[in-house]
Amino acid sequence: MNKVIHLISDLHLQEAQPKLYDLLERYMVEIAPKSDQLYVLGDLFELWVGDDHYTPFNEKVINLFKGYTQNGGELFIGHGNRDFLIGNVFAESCGAQLLDEPYNFTWFDKSICLMHGDSLCTDDVAYMQLRQMVRSPQWQAEFLSQPVDARLAFAASLREQSKSAMQEKAAEIMDVNQQAVLDAAKSNHCDWLIHGHTHRPDTHQLKEITDQHLRIVLSDWREEGQYLALKDGEFSSHYFGTE
Repeated sequence: MNKVIHLISDLHLQEAQPKLYDLLERYMVEIAPKSDQLYVLGDLFELWVGDDHYTPFNEKVINLFKGYTQNGGELFIGHGNRDFLIGNVFAESCGAQLLDEPYNFTWFDKSICLMHGDSLCTDDVAYMQLRQMVRSPQWQAEFLSQPVDARLAFAASLREQSKSAMQEKAAEIMDVNQQAVLDAAKSNHCDWLIHGHTHRPDTHQLKEITDQHLRIVLSDWREEGQYLALKDGEFSSHYFGTE
């Protein structure tokens, strides 16, 4: 598959942080058109309580993505721990496809597995229990049946609890578990495992398998945006600002 692929993650878009939108706007207008496919590996938004929560801000994001897909780009959106309720209505409005996790594909001679990355943080037992609950279809159906205001209030409360809990957790607990990484790489038969979530961009050799097996971690967006480019059989990381 001789396509140019871009991957981004952890933008955490929110109206209260206009610079993040400005970064996305520059990326979608000036940089993304150089790619054939764009993968968003979760936490596009800081918060998403359902596709029926319409805001002008969300519409601006949709329009940026529509510009990409209407010009021939293929857009794929995965779920993060903040926006796992993104559904088909949002995806279709962007011209995007929702990703299953894990998502596997072959590019040149590489087998690639894409994930958000939170499922690899198995040392954080409390989070893994919460994740199992909120990812269940029954919980999501019950949650989405509530009024939007109630959902927003619940999400804000959960976020505050999460912030408090993070202050008490050791940093290594919130990073990936190495055995979980190896298990994921082996079960998905992948050469490159690419994910976000941890906000710790780096490239790691999975030497327990071979030196050629890699875990590639995407960056979150703050003062700068970041994307991973797959081109001509190689990968490269790129940072950019608003200008």
